[in-house]
Amino acid sequence: MACVTKPSTARTPAFRCAECGATSLRWVGRCPECQAWGTVAEAGATPRRAIAPGPVTRAAQPIAELDIAAARARPTGVGELDRVLGGGLVPGSVVLLAGEPGVGKSTLLLEVAHRFAAATGSEGGQRALVVTGEESTSQVRLRAERTGNLAPTLYLAAENDLAALLTHIDQVEPGLVVVDSVQTISTETVESGAGSVPQIRAVASAVIAVAKQRGIAAVLVGHVTKDGSVAGPRVLEHLVDVVLHFEGDRHSSLRLVRATKNRFGAADEVGCFEMREDGITGLPDPSGLFLSDRAVAVPGTCVTVTMEGRRPLVTEVQALVNRATGGGSPRRAVSALDGARVAMLIAVLARHGGTALGEHEVYASTVGGMAAQEPAADLAIAIALASAGHDAPMPATLCAIGEVSLSGDIRRVPALERRLAEAARLGFTTALVPAAHAGERVACDGLETLPVATLREAMSAAANLRERSRGARRARLHAITGSG
Repeated sequence: MACVTKPSTARTPAFRCAECGATSLRWVGRCPECQAWGTVAEAGATPRRAIAPGPVTRAAQPIAELDIAAARARPTGVGELDRVLGGGLVPGSVVLLAGEPGVGKSTLLLEVAHRFAAATGSEGGQRALVVTGEESTSQVRLRAERTGNLAPTLYLAAENDLAALLTHIDQVEPGLVVVDSVQTISTETVESGAGSVPQIRAVASAVIAVAKQRGIAAVLVGHVTKDGSVAGPRVLEHLVDVVLHFEGDRHSSLRLVRATKNRFGAADEVGCFEMREDGITGLPDPSGLFLSDRAVAVPGTCVTVTMEGRRPLVTEVQALVNRATGGGSPRRAVSALDGARVAMLIAVLARHGGTALGEHEVYASTVGGMAAQEPAADLAIAIALASAGHDAPMPATLCAIGEVSLSGDIRRVPALERRLAEAARLGFTTALVPAAHAGERVACDGLETLPVATLREAMSAAANLRERSRGARRARLHAITGSG
């Protein structure tokens, strides 16, 4: 028996934001969508319409009878990106890649489109289409020639109109489409400028609809705000299947791709890349970038193993301590570390570690620009500070992993076995670990673990290791050349 709903003639007032077009049932002083003040005004009365059953696009099927072959991930050819995506690009999926200007988003996606087109073109498969709204085709062509991305089945178009973008998709019939960027595309059906919230919502919805209907993998490039979040409406991140953040310091060649949302894989994976003159290269084993290669040990250094998502990365912490010569408070400068935690560790060292640095200038950073802001790096930072303060170098094969509390205790850390396995693989022979892990199976071949319960015990153990290891530091760890 068909459902019948009686029409309703009741009418309710509607209020619309003049800035973003969002509607609400009552007046508010601040738009809840775009956070603009004084832009909400009454737009008239809207009738409540009855909703009757309508036709469906496809009948519902038992879940066990659905074919999943069409939804399998297709590798992009860039191993580090495939790691973050969960195996590759899924036909019909939409990926949002956001990052700061100049970090290398366009270069990375041009490489991805080239490899996608080169891999499928030889089999008579699908093509790749790059639609750029920020550069001309000649500019992109120059970059493609410099980086060697000139596949015959890679198509390029420069457009700022949504209708023209959809026409290009109809003509080229690609398997992958890259829109660089979604903020530069607009449509005449929305009365606002390009990059506004209504325009971004309309453009993204149209591209997502085409991708789902035709089984096209789509990548949307997004801008970021001053605080690093994706620009545009929050609903954009809900509509897409994968949200990636492309991060990197412009003074460093290291680039990281983080997944904050992934419907096809883990949402805590990280991909590492190196920016070079001839393009961007994946780094399947980047730990060598974060270690110094010197022949003689110097004071103020200690190595730890941080976790970027599920990935362990060996990172060297460096500290410089110098007695303050001028008046006022001694200077504290921190780079790629948590400044608040470094200040806390200086106080804990003075109270529980036997190292007073209150009258000294302190500078702390990491090698290679790798951020080490998780609590597991506390012990290495404290040892590096104490080593610099006492002018006593640490052994080259020592690493320290553990969180330091305000009482001077060494707390347990997650994924310790994975961290130790990475340290052992790179040639480290001794590791200071929290005593709370003593009952767990955390031993690795060739790596001796020394459980320590307090910061004072850790300092004593490090001093004993320093007395036993008086030889010069040999260059054992080298940067590992990346591959695509």
